[in-house]
Amino acid sequence: MTNALLHPFSSPSKAEADYINIVRAEGSSLWDDTGKQYIDGLASLWYCQVGHGRREMREAITAQLDGLATYNTFDPFTNAPSAKAAELIVARSPLPDGRVFLGCSGSEAVDTVLKIARITHQLRGDHDRQIVVRRTHGYHGTNFGGTSAQGIAPNRENWGDLVPHFVEVPHDDIEAMATAFAEHGERIAAVITEPVQGAGGVLVAPEGYLEGARRLCDDNGALLIFDEVICGFGRTGSWFGAQTLGVTPDLMTFAKGVTSGYLPLSGVVVGREVCDTLEGMEGILRTGYTYSGHPTCAAAAVKNIEIIENEGLVARAGHIGAQLSTGLAALASDGLIEDYRGVGALWAAELGRDSLPARTALLADHGVIVRPIGTALGMCPPLVIGDDQIATMLDALAEVLAHH
Repeated sequence: MTNALLHPFSSPSKAEADYINIVRAEGSSLWDDTGKQYIDGLASLWYCQVGHGRREMREAITAQLDGLATYNTFDPFTNAPSAKAAELIVARSPLPDGRVFLGCSGSEAVDTVLKIARITHQLRGDHDRQIVVRRTHGYHGTNFGGTSAQGIAPNRENWGDLVPHFVEVPHDDIEAMATAFAEHGERIAAVITEPVQGAGGVLVAPEGYLEGARRLCDDNGALLIFDEVICGFGRTGSWFGAQTLGVTPDLMTFAKGVTSGYLPLSGVVVGREVCDTLEGMEGILRTGYTYSGHPTCAAAAVKNIEIIENEGLVARAGHIGAQLSTGLAALASDGLIEDYRGVGALWAAELGRDSLPARTALLADHGVIVRPIGTALGMCPPLVIGDDQIATMLDALAEVLAHH
């Protein structure tokens, strides 16, 4: 095997032969090319809600490939799967009278939502509103807009100049956000935040924080953007994190769980007030992607949403969360972890020390996949994971932490 593949978020010097080669997956289980079995405690990368190897997903994708496999949705074209996916998504969102703009990745969705926020103010005559407020620990993808918007400092380093007009505030200090509005209020276009910060540490906003951000945006004429790429499609125990936490944004991004990763799809749900502004513009909205509204990807989303709904997976996220939180509470009581945090089926164990050795031992010795995030281990299993596999994960975690 050659080293032709350059892996994301990996050392460029690491040889291809040193990676774990996953060859098969079913439900919440994976197998590598040596036959070793793993428990997928991360839903691949925060996205496989309905589990791996679903026959229904394969059949829906194949059926679409047998008809219209691919075509664009630039004017004057459309296709039924994209229109249906948009209808299903917006109906389950906290913005049911809005519209959906489709793309392929969460990073694309973030760049799109930043542009929509900016153009909304331009169309309203607020030409100086270009500042976007970001929170520390926020992750918003790796395109230039999203890299500039994220609050994980190492991810912004060494790329040269990024997009200007971003102001950062501490992730847990609403007074700091109020100060930012006091200093820049008439120039702030939007606040961007995840309902629960995922890649930054599975950080649930302090009580009242998101409500405070909503109020500051309303009082100062700014838009509130929720990045729901990780939180969406049942992960937090509601269809979207906004609904779990009880705060409604003006715009929201989605990706990952919309197709459970079977095919790439993402988008922006645009609230009605922003839609009204866009619909009143002269000319065309000059943004979009080659694969915006890809019919086969959209067909995967339609089937995925159907499975989530029919199998009650939104509610099951709460059950998974109860199992994980109970187990993590026991680990904390035994002094094996410092703390734990999460909501729905999205949790982290806080170790208070570098989490990479523990992740490595879990992977090598127990075949349990979790995400090392600084001093924490992130857990985000498929919403179909069985109680027995959750128990195995927690038992493995206890054994590893007793020695690492």
